Parts: sequence; C-alpha cells; structure tokens
Amino acid sequence: MQDIKQVRFEALAAYCRQPGALIAAEEVRWLEAYDEEVLIVVIRDVTDGDYSAMLLARDLKERYRWVEMTTFFETMDKALAAAPALAERIHSDFGKQAQGDERGKPVDFFTPIVAKEKLNRDFATISSLEGYSPAVELMKPMMRWYEDADGNFVEQFQTTGFDTRLWELYLFAALVESGYIFDKRFAMPDFCARNAFGELCVEATTVNPSRTRGGELVPPPPLDTDGQMQAFQRQYMPIRYAGPLTTKLGKMYWEKKSVKGRPLVIAIQDFHAPNSMVMSRTALPIYLYGMAWDWQKDADGKLIITPRKIEAHIWGQKTVASGFFSLPGSENISAVISNASATISKFNRMGVLAGFGSKRVHLVREGTAANRDPNSVLPVIFTHDVNSPDYSETWMEGMDVYHNPNAAHPLHPSMLPGAAHHWLREDGQLESCVPEWQPFGSVTRIFVGK
Repeated sequence: MQDIKQVRFEALAAYCRQPGALIAAEEVRWLEAYDEEVLIVVIRDVTDGDYSAMLLARDLKERYRWVEMTTFFETMDKALAAAPALAERIHSDFGKQAQGDERGKPVDFFTPIVAKEKLNRDFATISSLEGYSPAVELMKPMMRWYEDADGNFVEQFQTTGFDTRLWELYLFAALVESGYIFDKRFAMPDFCARNAFGELCVEATTVNPSRTRGGELVPPPPLDTDGQMQAFQRQYMPIRYAGPLTTKLGKMYWEKKSVKGRPLVIAIQDFHAPNSMVMSRTALPIYLYGMAWDWQKDADGKLIITPRKIEAHIWGQKTVASGFFSLPGSENISAVISNASATISKFNRMGVLAGFGSKRVHLVREGTAANRDPNSVLPVIFTHDVNSPDYSETWMEGMDVYHNPNAAHPLHPSMLPGAAHHWLREDGQLESCVPEWQPFGSVTRIFVGK
C-alpha cells in the first residue's frame, strides 16, 4: 500500500461518499494498492476516536465504491495493519465488484461520437494536446459518476454545448466537494442535491457568443479606455446576463415537485468571448440588485462607497430593466452564483494537483484576488506555480454567491462553504463575507517539457 494525496483520492472517489459520513467520521489518511485498483481511506470515529480502514474498488461501471472495512482499532497503525489482507482479497476478485445497481455502460466523454468536422474546437484541443492531459485524466474518473439526465451530455460536450456542459461538470465537482449527493430521478433542474445540512436545487446556464443572422460571431465591444470598461460593466454585460437569467426564471422550476420548499439557485457563467468571465464579474451584481457602487476617498484616504439605484441598462437599440431580484417570480430564486475561475484551466490545475496527466506539463497561474485592505480599490495581483508543493486549490475557490434579499426560501451560507457570499443591505451597500483567499479571475499558462 502506498500513500496518495487527499486531492487525488477526492478526484478518484469523492463521488461515492454519503453525507452522514462527513459527520460521523474524519478522514485522516489516503492510500492505494495494486496500481489504484484498490483505494484505502483511514477514518477516525469522532465520538470515541477509534480508527478503521475503508477499502474501495471499481464497480462494473468503473466507479469506486465501498467494498470492505476493518474493525475499529485504538490506533491508526493497527487499522492499517489489518488492511492488506482485505486489499489482497479484493484484488483477487477485481473486475467482479458488482453493487447491484449498475445500469448501462460506463460514461465516456472523450471518445468522439460525431464526425471529426463536427467536433467543438475547444473539445478537440483539450482531447489532443499534452498540455491539457491533466484535465482530461481528471475528468475520466469524474465522468463515471456523472448522470446524463438529459441523455445528450456527451454529444453536446463534444459539439455545440462544450462550454455549457463544462460549466455543469464544474458545478457537479463543487457540489460533491461540499458533501452533496444527487437525486437522479429528476432531469430538471440540473441538480437536486442534499448534504448533511440540507437540500439544494441548482439550475445552470451560460452567456454564449452572439452571432449575426449569417452565423458570424459578433465581436465583443472594445475595452481600451475607462469609459469603455464602465459601459461594458454597467450596460453591455448586464443586458447579456439578463437574457439567460430571465429565460430560466420563466421556466418556473419552483413549481416542480423536486424543488418545492427548497432553496433554488441559478448558476451562471459568462462564455460570450475568450476569457470574458474575468472582465464581466463586476457586472453581475449590478444587474441582480439594480445598483451601482461609486467610490471616492476622503481627505484621510478612507474609501467611501456610494450606492446608486439603476433603473435600466441601455446598449444600442436594446434596453433592459435592471434588478433581476425585483422581477415578478424572482422571489423563488434563492441566489445566483458564478465563478470566473471555473473554466477548463481549473480542471487542468486540479488535475496537476491530483497527479494526473503528463509529468511534462507545468502550469503558471496569473491573476487578481480580493484585497484585504478595506481602503484599497485595487485587487491583489498574483503569480502562482501550480506544480509547486505549496500550491493548493479547491473546486469551490473563486465562487461568488449573490443572495436574493426577497427570497422565499433563503439560502444559508453553510450550504456553499468556501464561497464568497454577498447580501444587499437596506442602505444599498453590498455586504460580503469573503474567504481569506478569493481569486477574481486568472490566466493559466501551459508549458510542456523542460
């Protein structure tokens, strides 16, 4: 048996956890045997402090599942000493670990099911380049657990819906990380989930590129001056966010049996242009709350933020009312969430952390993050070596949760731990609870070879 990093164990087997396990026991060590045909996790009972080793192996759909466990011992060493015999027995029966509930064949995201010329350009890129091998190898164990409720996930992932399906896959990983399991009986909304603290429903949507009637991509507006950037954040992007959000509002998911009485969250990601989510992050709360926040510094250098009500957003011939959380029916939406960092680069970084992919791949992450100085108007600029032993990252890292002040079923912050949570106060100020480290957006540079 060999020790493995927790992040690798999480990538391989986190999807089989049950919510109660996170309360009853603490995981303290992770190992593998027989080239990861068997995984071992040592747990400590939180009540009496005893240790046991749990053993997992793949079922007929290639998903790691609980197979066996040792009895509880007073020490970790004794629990581990009892594990090899169990691992050997499991390995001798490897490939026959049927659990009785496997239906269908293992899901495969990456074997093309359409003609080469129909493949999405980004899908073709990550599937073929060594630099993205950490992301691809990370997704393979993840996809064994992803349930394709719509029946078209793989086709869309490979063709017209790559960005949308990638966003859904990210949300799946972030919810699993937070201890959720999923009710697979319902196709809508995208996720009906519960963990040890409650239930949550999530519907995913994206801002997609605009095209002319002839099918040509409409280029995004220029962002060369401060005035252009402000118009982008206060006019153009709120209108772009309004389209998919109001469309989802019109679906009235809260009337479905699977959602009634539960918090309902809309998760939105901006894919309208390359790296656009880094620049459009500021625009989302402006549209959601119908507010803009101007700033200035007083004579003592103290930052003064002045909220200002916005009635509408105007771009060209289009006008959209501001304030999504004030629209009829929006009280049924508990919150809107986003994460500018949730792109293919995040999958690549998490893959490197977990030891997947080519060992020749080296990643350098550059970006901006929240500044803890209350009087600063500028973010922290960072450069991180992802391959460094000191680098760490979670799926939830970078997520923003904008709470609806009028929500019929408010979302408790503990339901999405590790995210930044934001509330609109009665005085118009935005109150935020931000983790110690909160990246706003980043670019990850890929180097292959020496």
